[in-house]
Amino acid sequence: QVQLVESGGGLVQAGGSLRLSCAASGRTFSSYRMGWFRQAPGKERRLVASISRAAGTYYDDSVKGRFTISRDNVKYTVYLQMNSLKPEDTALYYCAAQKAGSSWNTYDFWGQGTQVTVSS
Repeated sequence: QVQLVESGGGLVQAGGSLRLSCAASGRTFSSYRMGWFRQAPGKERRLVASISRAAGTYYDDSVKGRFTISRDNVKYTVYLQMNSLKPEDTALYYCAAQKAGSSWNTYDFWGQGTQVTVSS
């Protein structure tokens, strides 16, 4: 079992930046693929970015060139650096972990989420 705790959300003006952090419990962190998801009111939760055990990255088209995902396997933490924020980035952001062997679209552990609000 892995516990995930997000932090770093808040209110920011359009064009601003935020860095989200997700701290994981347990020494198995390095074996997980990590993802950041977001869910806006009335919309489905959507994968924003993910990073593999080997630090390969994936980004949704809506955030490419603006967001950067990274991980620190010593600190058991994954980050999401968000630049050039837009009002449409407003959402509840979740961190999630995928165990080795899980299917590509299955994340096994989830955090509680951190709110990001971008004002125009």
